[in-house]
Amino acid sequence: MPEIYVNDWPPHAPDDLHRREGVVEAARLMLNAAYTAPVAGGVGQIEAVILWGKHEQEKLAKKMEEMAAHNQHTSRRFKYEAEMVRESDAILLIGDYLASTLPIDAGCGLCGGEPNCSFLYERKKVVAGGQIDPTERNFDKLVDGPICLVRFQDMSYAVGSALFMSTRLLVDARPYFTVGAAGRQLGYCSDSGVVCGILIAAQQKNPFVDIPQDYHVINMRRMIQSVRHWYIINRNTAGDYRFFDPSADLEKEMLQQQQEEQAEKEGDEE
Repeated sequence: MPEIYVNDWPPHAPDDLHRREGVVEAARLMLNAAYTAPVAGGVGQIEAVILWGKHEQEKLAKKMEEMAAHNQHTSRRFKYEAEMVRESDAILLIGDYLASTLPIDAGCGLCGGEPNCSFLYERKKVVAGGQIDPTERNFDKLVDGPICLVRFQDMSYAVGSALFMSTRLLVDARPYFTVGAAGRQLGYCSDSGVVCGILIAAQQKNPFVDIPQDYHVINMRRMIQSVRHWYIINRNTAGDYRFFDPSADLEKEMLQQQQEEQAEKEGDEE
């Protein structure tokens, strides 16, 4: 009978991929929850991407580290959370493709501007008919703003529903703006002006809590690299066992001592 053996070490090995496949299925169900979340007027506006795999996650993490250099106030946050991207099992990116191109036009003023959506229309390229040109995308900013806050609120419902589902599926999940911003600049959810990234994991230790300072330097990946480094250095400097093996000499001395003690004990018994 076929069996599925699971072991989370080493990461990304075939036995570990069996575990990660379950997390991808959880991400799919979280996406279902996001899509059934309430939205204003019932108009579809959510797009999403499920991202997983060593190379795909490394690409996203490297992008976040690149973006860390652009703003000293958020630099360390991008670096810390890039490491969490590497340690996660799957990533769910959720964006709203109407937030920056088609406001709700409800006269609410929720964005802080005049209650006629002019705050958004005046800062976008508007074509004939008063419609915002959706092809004029801006990827130089973390958010292609301004955005309609009613749409953004709808996206928040989607993210919240996905997180609610994660609790029911018993997987660890946490939303990150930094992950979504980097994913958008890589072309994921490219129609959306704002994207949120949810990191998902099913590990024996939740990788998204108990994060120490300097986590971009002090983390499991770096610790393993350090052990490998010092192990090789020790091998290069310890000497060849055929010419120098103090442990073997010590074992011989201990064995000889044990034999002498045994012989002395037998002599006393006679």
